[in-house]
Amino acid sequence: MSNKFHQLPYPTVVVIGGGFAGLQIAKYLHKKPYRVLVLDKNNFHTFQPLLYQVATGGLGSDAIAYPLRKIIGPMPNVAFRMATVQGVNTAQNEVITNVGNFHYDYLIIATGAITNYFGNTNVEKYAMPLKEIAESLDLRSNLLQEFERVLLTKTVTGTQPELNFVIVGGGPTGVELAGAFAEIKKNVVPHDFSELDPDLINTYLIEAAPRLLTAMQPHLAEAALQDLTNMGVQVLLNTLVTNYNGKTLYLKNGATIDTNTVVWAAGVKGNLINGLEKAVIVRGNRLKTNEFNVVEGYDNIFAVGDAAAITCAEFPDGHPMMASVAVQQGLHLAKNLYRLSKRQPMLPFVYRDKGSMATIGRNKAVVQTSMFTLKGFFAWFVWMFVHLLLLVGFRNRFITLLNWAWSYFSYKGAIRLIIRPYVSKYQRAAQPTGYGITAPQPELV
Repeated sequence: MSNKFHQLPYPTVVVIGGGFAGLQIAKYLHKKPYRVLVLDKNNFHTFQPLLYQVATGGLGSDAIAYPLRKIIGPMPNVAFRMATVQGVNTAQNEVITNVGNFHYDYLIIATGAITNYFGNTNVEKYAMPLKEIAESLDLRSNLLQEFERVLLTKTVTGTQPELNFVIVGGGPTGVELAGAFAEIKKNVVPHDFSELDPDLINTYLIEAAPRLLTAMQPHLAEAALQDLTNMGVQVLLNTLVTNYNGKTLYLKNGATIDTNTVVWAAGVKGNLINGLEKAVIVRGNRLKTNEFNVVEGYDNIFAVGDAAAITCAEFPDGHPMMASVAVQQGLHLAKNLYRLSKRQPMLPFVYRDKGSMATIGRNKAVVQTSMFTLKGFFAWFVWMFVHLLLLVGFRNRFITLLNWAWSYFSYKGAIRLIIRPYVSKYQRAAQPTGYGITAPQPELV
């Protein structure tokens, strides 16, 4: 660490993760009596709720990514290190990373969540997740490459795996992605791929539960289902995926779908680190904490957001794994640390449910809050307004608004570029050479 930062006479708070919670902690503890070190494997913050728009060409990756150093750089008592955390040595109060070890007086685990495949190793191997910008770029390339590949065949039919796109998971991510796929079929394919009959393209949304959007009220879930059905999405409820071999998706009811593209949006789990042997891990691979976000078994280690579970009667498995929870817990913990610096007792965390929302497509969305519910155009407008406000940085908001305006009036997503060609593991094994088998190149952001 630089001498200027290292010589500050304050306790050191190490925050693992520059997501929603980590940013709140860093910003609040700015100019407070702590040295704050933020560690993240990326040098940018990702606005994950809009990853699906990058994946479907509606936004560029720079619209939802914001440099962490641009936020942290001006803060004299906050520093950032781009590092991959390998574990923690709780006996020595050190975080072990690929660029060295970092001492802490207080450790905050804000590592977020990773995709949960529920133990299905084949699905994990061949399906496409959507939790990071790199994964959204892979999905965008894959989508466009499938259209390019199918046009190389002499006969195009509706049963070709290149034209079957499957999304597993009927939560907000799955619903939003299915709606975006449907709009590509309707608005983009006839313009960019005029040789291809859009009616041959099939989009499937598979959900194991009896309805979509299980966290929302039934009438909103029904509205989302109706909108998706009207847009041509084939929604399969009460349907469980049992296997996927890279070419064929197997369902528990005995049916199969030939497809090259399966997007897994069926669940997430806490992204934990090694070395916390005393910690209690509860459902969802989350660290059990008390009401002050202190990890059970330790007195100077905290967990917030998706990595944490404050279990209580109302939330027996912890709070919902949502950005709003991470923001609230991060800010609350930062305030509690400030209280500790003034020798005041910490206050328990109380979650304020601000609702949930999902957009289905153009002029279509559902919104649920504690005071009201909305669907249709007004819900869609609220969804856009809230997401613009939550984006970090004026430039990101402006770029996103500009792209949305262009897409709204032109009926076409603006960024249909294969910058980094995607090759699935199945394709690598089946076609070691040939069209599209190109080493992925980094995208310039």
